Amino acid sequence: MGKCVFVTVGTTSFDELITVISSDRCTSILRELGYNRMILQIGRGTVEPEPYSTPNFTMDVFRYKDSLAQDIRNADLVISHAGRGAGSCLETLEEKKHLIVVINEKLMSNHQLELAKQLREDGHLYYCTCSTLGNMLKSMDLSSLKIFPPGRPEKFAEFLDKAVGFT
Repeated sequence: MGKCVFVTVGTTSFDELITVISSDRCTSILRELGYNRMILQIGRGTVEPEPYSTPNFTMDVFRYKDSLAQDIRNADLVISHAGRGAGSCLETLEEKKHLIVVINEKLMSNHQLELAKQLREDGHLYYCTCSTLGNMLKSMDLSSLKIFPPGRPEKFAEFLDKAVGFT
């Protein structure tokens, strides 16, 4: 049946991510990696790619849903902007899904990058910017990622405090 990529920007606008991931270059890379479906959650962005379906690739697009849990559960790979922050990272990692966090350099606040760096250092995800996303897709080894320890919110809170420099 193939594999599914879910891309989410939450309630914000991250047009650059949507433009890059829906480009011919990135969709070709995804097809080469065995993905045949991509779902884009575009939030309040102004870039709204046309959904399409071909024999070897389908792209669906929506703005908002009450919950993204089912989309995350159904995905083989989640690509999320850093602005959704710890909540989306934790939700994705707790579902044992592979995750790429894309840093918005135009809105970058230090805690987003720090959290992504720490989770990468611990082997749980990859992170990149829009300009390096294509190369990240080509070079990533998802089998090297470690499963995030489930169900210990106090440990995650401790980790988050450390990552953003509160401790």
